[in-house]
Amino acid sequence: MDAQTCLRTLRAVRQFRDEPVPDDVLNDILEAARWSGSAKNTQPWQFVVVRNRDTLTQLSRLGQYAGHLARAALAIVILTHGDAFDAGRVAQNMMLAAHAQGVGSCIAWIFPQQSALQLLHAPSGYQVSAAISFGYPAPVVRKTIEGQPLERVLSSMGRKSLSDLVHYESF
Repeated sequence: MDAQTCLRTLRAVRQFRDEPVPDDVLNDILEAARWSGSAKNTQPWQFVVVRNRDTLTQLSRLGQYAGHLARAALAIVILTHGDAFDAGRVAQNMMLAAHAQGVGSCIAWIFPQQSALQLLHAPSGYQVSAAISFGYPAPVVRKTIEGQPLERVLSSMGRKSLSDLVHYESF
């Protein structure tokens, strides 16, 4: 799929089939993360791949809208040391690489962080920047997020136009 199609069709997937993500697909996702840009090429991240169902379930309880982690084939937790400025770039690269291979994903913010760091046996000095669920999308999707109707959770159901977002020379 070309880059524009990949960007325009990426959607958060919170419901997954009970099917593993093959190692070669996971490796492609991780390579996309590894090649993400970072300030001064510091690459301040580490990735923890979680496939263990019990660990996924525990992670899913560490965030307001993180329930999708429990049902995913796997999650990748992005840990950063110091500045987490570039973690969003890594997350987007992973999600786009997964989407290009037919794998769905959804980002989750994890808190309290200390609980997640202990669960993952992370060394001191790291913080959890995000956790991303990955898996093949379920064929029939319930129109809910954490049991609530989409319309109640999502601020809008479409995309703003460029004219609503872009300003030239000043606001």
